[in-house]
Amino acid sequence: MTTSSDQSEGSSRQEPTLRADAERNRERIVQAARKRFATDGLDVSMASVAREAGLGKATLSRHFATRDDLINAVFADRMDAYLALTTEALADPDPWRAFTDFITSVCAMQAADRGFAAVLSMTFPAAEKLEARRHEAYLGFLELIARANATGHLQPDFVSEDLVVLLMANAGVIAATADAAPGSWRRLVGQMLRAYATPGAPTPPIPPPPSSAGLYRAMATPRDPAKRPRRQPASPEAPHRGSS
Repeated sequence: MTTSSDQSEGSSRQEPTLRADAERNRERIVQAARKRFATDGLDVSMASVAREAGLGKATLSRHFATRDDLINAVFADRMDAYLALTTEALADPDPWRAFTDFITSVCAMQAADRGFAAVLSMTFPAAEKLEARRHEAYLGFLELIARANATGHLQPDFVSEDLVVLLMANAGVIAATADAAPGSWRRLVGQMLRAYATPGAPTPPIPPPPSSAGLYRAMATPRDPAKRPRRQPASPEAPHRGSS
């Protein structure tokens, strides 16, 4: 005869196993989403992420009810790295070099991960932790701008929104050329840094242009704008507007 105490003891033994299984499934989903987002961007379906993880869509939904929840989990470490870039730049004793290195490094992060390229050019209000880190980085970038301005090397009309525009442009270049002309983003960033600089300011060498053949292949590759996720355009301080 099974007593209630026996049943309670059996349930307590099962709970750690169930929790461990759930944690393993969650990690499988995060890793699968990271892989798909990095190669295909954020427009991959939740169903395809579940298939990549080898799990059912219902299991995915139990762990991540919305796409924003999943994006928050997948890109938390990337946003931490983005914030760390700001901290490192502020520690550089050369403010102009810090500014140009920061711009180049952030754009390189976009090139390394197409999903993160999109994350940096959009906002996700429901992903509060992600947006909090973005705001911290934004405050640091404001300080980088002020310090670079003090050197006389940065155009005085440069504003933080110019970085958002660059990240949007860079995300588009990466999406269009990643397979056919993968170094094209470097040329864009080099040209933009030169545009941001005052006459005579030292700037990194302009990378060579992509090949004509590579650009032709990129231009000939069909891209479906309808599949792109629709989000609010990114502004680093956007999630905090209107707050007291």
